[in-house]
Amino acid sequence: MWKVSTGKGIKVAVLDSGVSASTPGLKGQLLTEDVPREVAYGATKDYQGHGTSMAELIAGTGRGNSIRGLAPEAKIIPFRVTLSSLKDKAERKRTSSPAEAIRAAADSDARIINMSIGGYTPEEDEKAAVKYAAEKGKLLFASVGNDGDTDNFIGYPAAYPEVVGVGAADESGAVGEFSQSGDYITLAAPGLDVPVWCDNTFHSYCKSTGTSQASAIASAAAALVWSAHPEWTANQVLRVLIDTAARDWPKNTPSKYLGYGLIRPSANLLKGKGDPGPADVNPITNEKTPAGAAGATPSTSVPASSQPPKSTSGGETSAAGSSSEPSDGNTLWVVLGAVAAAAVIGGGGFAVLRARRNG
Repeated sequence: MWKVSTGKGIKVAVLDSGVSASTPGLKGQLLTEDVPREVAYGATKDYQGHGTSMAELIAGTGRGNSIRGLAPEAKIIPFRVTLSSLKDKAERKRTSSPAEAIRAAADSDARIINMSIGGYTPEEDEKAAVKYAAEKGKLLFASVGNDGDTDNFIGYPAAYPEVVGVGAADESGAVGEFSQSGDYITLAAPGLDVPVWCDNTFHSYCKSTGTSQASAIASAAAALVWSAHPEWTANQVLRVLIDTAARDWPKNTPSKYLGYGLIRPSANLLKGKGDPGPADVNPITNEKTPAGAAGATPSTSVPASSQPPKSTSGGETSAAGSSSEPSDGNTLWVVLGAVAAAAVIGGGGFAVLRARRNG
């Protein structure tokens, strides 16, 4: 795929725990000058290691034995937002809220906004910010959450209509048992055994699992497609990602676990598959959108009673693709696997915005 597209010319806003400017794989990749002053505090000082990992999965260069991201010539606009892991009260006060960062990213030159973050409840200011970004033509991705095997809460911002909620699949295309399920799952991407920084010391990588990684990789896939077709709108990029996704269930019946299927950018980049369709029509609702904005998540899903066990590898819990349309998903693990073989087992990857609220 990199012979066709490397993500060049595409800017991706990463809203997370900050993105370190000191790691070898991100030198020259961060556009700090594009971060508005009012939300710039801590943008390049990652207090957790999470945001830096997501940025490297998207656009890491691979220098210094680091991760080479799926879109290595895309550029990152870093944003630091308040997460539950940020305990210092003074730091929390100076760090932007997700809503503030989303609005700032919407006003930037970023075409894609990646939010590998999530919380239990919707927030009115965040909801309005997401709508604002979508109306400005941004393509928004968010991780759906990692409690699919426990309480399976509805995760925000992934569940906002304008956001592409991304679930996690393994190398075979089967959904991860932890990956949340629901009618807000739009697409799926690799999210198991993915290398990330172990912590904010940036000394070593750990093998990790989470929908955060899946969201970042989906954002990178969108960057590859958009770079190859810079004249397209967010609607058209998303439509092609949906059209070319690997699945073995009907396209008009999105999976509750994997949405429209596992991302497969090579189907477009190498085989020319996928119809971009109209620039100003939501690819899911078929409704007109302002500024050719990004589409909403599906409003329908297969009834829960018809769902097979999530640990199975067939039906709608697997994105293996039909026999006439083989999946190219395994190539993604080739891209990500250079450091994974020597990595140790680490923690998951879902940055929590807010604690659960009572009532």
